[in-house]
Amino acid sequence: MRPDAQPIPYPQAEAVASATARLAQFPPLVTSWEIERLKTLIAEAQEGRRFLLQGGDCAERLDDCSAESVTSRLKILLQMALVLAYGIRRPVIRVGRFAGQYAKPRSHPFETRLVDGAPRSLPSYFGDMINRPAFTPEARRPDPGRLVEAYQHAAMTLNFVRSLCDAGFADLHHPEYWNLSFFAHASLSEEVRRQYEAMSRELASSLRFMEALGERSVDDLSRTTFYTSHEGLVLEYETALTRQVPRREGWYNLSTHLPWIGERTRQLDGAHVEYFRGIANPVGLKIGAGTDPIDLLRLVDRLNPINAPGKLVVITRMGADNVNATLPGLVEIVRSAGKRVLWVCDPMHGNTAPAPDGRKTRSFNAILEELDRTIDIHRRLGSWLGGVHFELTGDDVTECIGGASGVTEADLNNNYATLCDPRLNYQQALEMAFLLSRKLGN
Repeated sequence: MRPDAQPIPYPQAEAVASATARLAQFPPLVTSWEIERLKTLIAEAQEGRRFLLQGGDCAERLDDCSAESVTSRLKILLQMALVLAYGIRRPVIRVGRFAGQYAKPRSHPFETRLVDGAPRSLPSYFGDMINRPAFTPEARRPDPGRLVEAYQHAAMTLNFVRSLCDAGFADLHHPEYWNLSFFAHASLSEEVRRQYEAMSRELASSLRFMEALGERSVDDLSRTTFYTSHEGLVLEYETALTRQVPRREGWYNLSTHLPWIGERTRQLDGAHVEYFRGIANPVGLKIGAGTDPIDLLRLVDRLNPINAPGKLVVITRMGADNVNATLPGLVEIVRSAGKRVLWVCDPMHGNTAPAPDGRKTRSFNAILEELDRTIDIHRRLGSWLGGVHFELTGDDVTECIGGASGVTEADLNNNYATLCDPRLNYQQALEMAFLLSRKLGN
């Protein structure tokens, strides 16, 4: 029995067993052939022939399982993928933090607040798969029944996402229909504004030309599989949906295509690494600024002992101030050992800071700075940054400051909706795609 770094304090083991037994009887959420196809695409990205865009909510809410919410998140990712594909001249693998990102690791298992002038401690909010955010004993009590609810909401979300991708929608693919009002913001220089506008016009023209060919419309081109991803935090949920499939060797996690191990659960002798090394899925591994290069190499060996292509995605989350000191050593040791990994940058988590009112926020400029420095380091070392990982939403939230949309600390009160980590809003995410496209295109 390996130690679990983020155990969920369920009050009744019998209720957990009952919930996981139900999950084990449910149909899978994804298929093994989809997983194997994604593994092939990741292998091509490792060779520099594709680019991976991964993004979505920091923590999905069960209450947000609605047509409007799902559409807005899918819309911004599809639009970002088009901008990136145009700029870097490579196909983009689209991976959403959808249909399963219902659990979040916490720094502390308990949270203490003042209630009626006295301190009170309750279990932390671990996401809707575990408990509810209200600070009451009833809400914070871990409920195994929510494992089943999470599966049901994931199934509904996936069903709608697949329907949207199969149907295609022109307004998602044509920049002339997008909200590009940030082009006109005073913070943009005239040169950058002209570059944005030129890219938008050229992208729209290229898409119209492809449609005019008549053989394959843009809608047809959009009917590729949209892949899902979430942190495999709650092992009770993941193992219940892990199965063998006919005519394939090994075990597949059929809750998602690309599960990842978080920074808090990547202990070499821990339960999460032990579970992840046993599944056939491609897996993500998040590493922060404190990662020791030797430990990273050991993790890479443990998770992909045969050095199979397309198996391992290493997601760096350093913080803009730490990239130059930390990342080169990690890239060099993996490269010199001849290990196949897809390097992906998560520029969000290392750049979280408290606002004056105590709420967490992130700086658009710091996020961009980490991306810029990460790209430069990979280029200098002859490596390839093959993907990016963003926490974002298609809604007009005010959680991250900066960018041409003009969000300031004073605006945080306008629409600070997240219960966990701050996300890029629609315009910030789209501007980030334009900036990243220019950087990678160069």
